[in-house]
Amino acid sequence: MFISLIADYGTGDPAFAEVKQRLLMAIPNAQIHELSVPPFSTLATGFWIAQLGLNLGPTERLIYHNCAPRQDDPEARRDNEGEGLTYALLANGVKVVGVNAGYTLSFIKDYAVEMYSVNVSRGGSQFRSRDVFPPAAAALVKGDLNVLGEMLKPDQLPDVPLDRIAWIDGYGNIKTTIPAHTIEMEPESKIVVRIGDIVSDAVYSDGSFRVPEGTLAFAPGSSGWLGSNGQPLRWIELFLRGGSAWARFGKPKVNQQITRIG
Repeated sequence: MFISLIADYGTGDPAFAEVKQRLLMAIPNAQIHELSVPPFSTLATGFWIAQLGLNLGPTERLIYHNCAPRQDDPEARRDNEGEGLTYALLANGVKVVGVNAGYTLSFIKDYAVEMYSVNVSRGGSQFRSRDVFPPAAAALVKGDLNVLGEMLKPDQLPDVPLDRIAWIDGYGNIKTTIPAHTIEMEPESKIVVRIGDIVSDAVYSDGSFRVPEGTLAFAPGSSGWLGSNGQPLRWIELFLRGGSAWARFGKPKVNQQITRIG
């Protein structure tokens, strides 16, 4: 079993080690790979659930995710209660177990053949992904569906917010939630992009490296999957050839709005 552990604990945080130990107790011999997203970023969490879950990988796969800002109720919490646990089965057989918060399920909601709430405690620990959720995830991996609760429907979940920053990679490329197929421009057309208070000229390209050094490209990036209509879905990236698009725009955060002019 190959497990992708996606959480907002922080890069190098020992919380990853603690959760991995509990998962390995419940699912022995699993291979667990961790991915840290920014704090409380359900958009980045949902983006990577889809990118990893909907693309090629090992046959036996589980995506175990935890990004729970506890923003479903502004009142004081009783017994550390938070958003509920959910289970989704993708058409390719990948199982997804994690907290339903914000946009965590938005990218996959139209690709899941099954989506359910999971009958486990919503409280009992500040660290539910370690103390409460692993046994339920293990049961689902083993095909025990007795822990499933109510069915979830796609229209119960928020849509992916468009024109947002979904991720900033290690090179400073900005991955967005702008679908590439919605851009009707000729290659080498100029465009103006605004993020926060910073505005920059850019060039639309059908391939990020097909721009001169120092030019900001607005182009289909490396992220995406086969869409629900059977056509490839790719997301636009902002890519600065020989530099960092993230730095050019003043190091914006995930989920910030992107405005296009022209």
